[in-house]
Amino acid sequence: MTTDKKYHSWLQELSGENPLIIAGPCSAETEQQVLETAQGVKNAGGHILRAGIWKPRTRPGNFEGVGAIGLKWLQKAKAETGLLTATEVANPNHVELALQHDIDLLWIGARTSVNPFAVQEIANAMQGIDKIVLVKNPVNPDLALWMGALERIEKAGIVKLGAIHRGFSSYKKMPYRNEPLWQLPIDLKTQFPNLPIINDPSHISGKSENVFDIAQTAIQLKFDGLMVETHIDPTNAWSDARQQITPESLENLIENLVIPNDKVFNPDLLKSLKILRKEIDDLDVELVQLLKNRQQKTEEIARLKFKENIAIYQKERWLDILQKAIKNAQENHINQKFIEQLFRSLHQESLKTQHQVFKDLFEK
Repeated sequence: MTTDKKYHSWLQELSGENPLIIAGPCSAETEQQVLETAQGVKNAGGHILRAGIWKPRTRPGNFEGVGAIGLKWLQKAKAETGLLTATEVANPNHVELALQHDIDLLWIGARTSVNPFAVQEIANAMQGIDKIVLVKNPVNPDLALWMGALERIEKAGIVKLGAIHRGFSSYKKMPYRNEPLWQLPIDLKTQFPNLPIINDPSHISGKSENVFDIAQTAIQLKFDGLMVETHIDPTNAWSDARQQITPESLENLIENLVIPNDKVFNPDLLKSLKILRKEIDDLDVELVQLLKNRQQKTEEIARLKFKENIAIYQKERWLDILQKAIKNAQENHINQKFIEQLFRSLHQESLKTQHQVFKDLFEK
């Protein structure tokens, strides 16, 4: 995929140096709701009105969108407010109908981007269109799958391209609806430096009271904009009521965002940053060396286990390590969840290492 700076031109035309704000209801419900929300988004300082027309639901029987009639409401909202319009497309028919109604931005949802066959069908239907196309991350944390979806759309000749980070599903209990896993969109940005990435704090948070914190984190991480679910009456919304905010709350969010300033010329500050970063680099070297030493001890243990025919996985030992690590984190005021994740990764690597030692010894 190209890293041509052209992928940022559409973004700059819409929002300049400010974060792009895409906002609107999870679902278009009535013409009045769409028009009133559009005016609220306009007044709040939004750039693009979003609304779901077709809503893929986890289970049948729930509200699945008003269908094509909602596209006419978006057209009318655009005529009244001047806002560009956006909706999700999940198949070629959606693309065709959206184009017929002159929708300005089409996005591919997380449930669709996980399926290369579906993405390719949509890409074929989009061949050469002059529209903004955004691709949400797949529901599972698979960077290659996200990149592949973007590459398929790019190969269809789409120049106004971008990505949406909406978090990732997890079986674990979390404070949010979807786990942010910030490193994945950062890795995507590393792969494609000039690709705009929009954050969706609504789907990550799952709760309206957490939307601002997620949004602010995204802006601090230099995301290019936000897609915020906004509804004139969130409590009575027909879908995802819990995570939507009012236009007034959207205006408050935009006004209170702290935009980072990368143009730092304070020599004392730059000197302090340089010193601290060097100290971190030195600690990283030590950390890698410690991990190497730990792996060597793991290999020694594996050889002893092989000699005495002892199983690789020892449940009691693993639980003891984990409990001690969590307790140590608590005593040292370190995030316990982070330490637990770290030690689970270490344990997984330990099992792989021991398995490899066993395999090598079996083959001798």
